[in-house]
Order: sequence, then C-alpha cells, then structure tokens
Amino acid sequence: MTPVVSADPVRFTDRLWDASEHIRRAIDDLEFLQLLGAGTLPLDAFRRYLEQDSLYLGGYVKSLSLVAAHAPTPVAGAFWASAAASAMDEAASHETMLTGGALPPSTGTPEPSPACLGYTSYLTATAATEPYAVAAAAVLPCFWIYADVGRALARAAKTVLESDPEHPYAQWVAAYDAPEFHAVVDSAKTFVDDAAAAATAQQREQMVDAFVVASRYELMFWDSALHPTPWPLAESAVSA
Repeated sequence: MTPVVSADPVRFTDRLWDASEHIRRAIDDLEFLQLLGAGTLPLDAFRRYLEQDSLYLGGYVKSLSLVAAHAPTPVAGAFWASAAASAMDEAASHETMLTGGALPPSTGTPEPSPACLGYTSYLTATAATEPYAVAAAAVLPCFWIYADVGRALARAAKTVLESDPEHPYAQWVAAYDAPEFHAVVDSAKTFVDDAAAAATAQQREQMVDAFVVASRYELMFWDSALHPTPWPLAESAVSA
C-alpha cells in the first residue's frame, strides 16, 4: 500500500517542531549539554546519563514495539520494529562505554530517576492506549531532538574531538551525528506525516500534545543527568 501523503505544502511534523520550539531552546541552553560540547562535563555526570539512558532505552524498546504492532501498513510496522532493534543495539553500546574503564566505577545498581520512569511510563501508556498516529508522534522527539542535539554537539565538540579522538564523549557524539542516524530520523518524520494525513482533526491535535509532552520529558531527562532529582524519602526506604 502506498503511504498516504498530505497535500499540505507544510509538513505536519513542521507543526510539531514549531510547537516545541520553546522547549528545544531550553534544551540547547542546558548546562549539561554546554559542558558536554566543551568536553568538560564531569565524568560522573556522563556515567549517570548513560546509566539512565540505558534504563530509558529498555522502556523505549517496548514503546516502539507497540507502535510497530499498531502500525497501519507492513512498511510502517517494519520501520518501527527496526527502530526498536536499533534501540537495543544502542543500549549495548552504552554498556560498552560504561564498562570500558574511561568512566568512574558505578556506585551501585542504577534505578530509574523520576524523569526516566515518568518518560518511559508516558511513552508506553501512550503507545498501548492511544491511536497509532498519537503514539507515533509521542516517540518521535527521542529521534528528532537527539539528532538535533547531536548535530549541535558535533559542531561544539569538533576541536575537542580533533585533539582527543579517544575522549570519553567522542563515541556518543559521533553516533548521534552520523548520517545514518539522521536518515532514520527523516524516515520517522515521514511516517508521522503519513499518520497525520490519515488521522482525524482531533487525533492531530492529540499528536501535537503528545509531541510536546515527550519533548518536555526530553528536557527533564537531559537536565537530570547533571542535576539529579532524588526520589522522596529514598534514604528512608533503604534504611527500612
């Protein structure tokens, strides 16, 4: 079946991007990303980010698999299923960086932060209970914002990586600025555009809301790596 393409010269995903502009500006200004681009982010903060992202990817794989199961065409289903498999590979890459010796040792078994658990829970619930178009819009910010951040970081970190290609952050920056990753992002945007063209007006409004909520979680997730928010009464629970 040929994918449905909107006749609107402005892509629906452009509307999503515009709706999240204020959030994306806040992401660009985060201290975590500024220090990461300069190569001066404390190593323990980068470890915390990788640990949380590994936990996040476990939930993201479930969300993408649900989106794939609800996809309206075999082509769309195959794309989202492939994206889920790629997320599993990404988690394995994180583990390599975490155990490679360049980062400080772990201080214990990581548990999801409030931002991480909130984000994965939102995506899983949306993918399981909302229409396909809304679910596809909800999982898109992880693709698109990571690509946007990766491109900006590659520019900011160019001098750092040229002088030290083995810098602990080099592998991460290179992965998210790779042309192959951006090609996947472009495909994800196209499938969301197709979904929007086939959706009702109400569902398209829900798509915007879902994209914005997920973008907010992206902001919270990035920031929590450098400024973690502990769970309330976490120490009391351990001592009990």
